Amino acid sequence: MTQNTVKRAGKSHFVNMGPIRLRQPFPTQHIEMIDPFILLHHYGPYDISEANNPFDLGPHPHRGFEPVTFLVQGEQLHRDSLGHESVVKAGDVQWTTAGRGIIHAEGPTKDLVRKGGTIEGIQLWVNLPSDKKMIPAKYQHAKSEEFNETISEDKKVTTKIIAGAHEGFYGKFATQTSVNAFMIQAKAGGKDIIHFDKSHQGMLYLLKGTASINASETLELDKNQLLEFNQDGNGFSIEAKTDSTLLFLSGEPINETVATYGPYVMNTQTELLEAMRDYQMGKMGFLPVN
Repeated sequence: MTQNTVKRAGKSHFVNMGPIRLRQPFPTQHIEMIDPFILLHHYGPYDISEANNPFDLGPHPHRGFEPVTFLVQGEQLHRDSLGHESVVKAGDVQWTTAGRGIIHAEGPTKDLVRKGGTIEGIQLWVNLPSDKKMIPAKYQHAKSEEFNETISEDKKVTTKIIAGAHEGFYGKFATQTSVNAFMIQAKAGGKDIIHFDKSHQGMLYLLKGTASINASETLELDKNQLLEFNQDGNGFSIEAKTDSTLLFLSGEPINETVATYGPYVMNTQTELLEAMRDYQMGKMGFLPVN
C-alpha cells in the first residue's frame, strides 16, 4: 500500500445555529469544502428532555445535494414531503437525495423527549453534479444491523460500510456519484488499514477517542479532529490510542462551480433564486408541522 499523505489537519470548532451549538469541521475559513462534500456538522451529545429539546428541526426544504444523517446516539423521527415517516435509531443512517426539491423535518422522537436521553449525530452534505441537481427526490434509510462490516486481523477494529466498497464488501446505499462512507469503531490498541481509490478526495473525522494515522498524525478531540488526504496513495493506517470512533469519507471530485444559500446547493446564483421561488410556490411539496 502507498499511504496517502495528509494535506491538512483541522480542529472542529463549535458554531451556533439558532438554539443549537454544534461542531463544524467544514466549511471554515481554511477549508471551504472537500469536493464532493459541502458541509459536515457534528451535533450533540445533547441531553434531551421535556424541559430541554434544542434539536427539533421543523419542516425545511433542500435542493441540489444529498443530506445524510449518521445517528450516533438516541433516536430521531424523520418526516418528508414524499410521505416517508421513520424512526432513525443509534447506528442507523438516512440518505436523502434532495434533487429538485424535498421538504423534511427531523428531531428527537416524542418518546425520547418524554423519557429523557441523549442524542448525537453527524449531518453530511454531498454535492450533486449539475446534470443530477434536478432529478426526483429520494429517501433511503438503513438500520445499524443491515450494514456490512469488516474486522481487522487483531479483531479490535470494525469498519461499517455505509456507502461504497471496502475489502470486497459493499455499502447499503445507492449513491448518485462515486462515494465511500465508513464508520470505524476501534478499541484501544487496535490497528487496521483503510483502502480507497486514488481518484477520490479522502478525509477522516474523529468523533471520539484518540488515534494515530499513518504512525505520524494524531487525531484527538479538541485538537485535530479532521484530516484531509492528498490524492497520492491508496489508503492509510489507523492505530487507536484509546477506544475511538471515526468517520471516513471519500469521493470523486465533481469539479464544478458551487453556489449555496441556506438549504440549497446549486451551480449559479440564478438557480438559487429559482429554488427559493419554487419552494415558495409549493413546487417542492408540503409537510405539515407535527
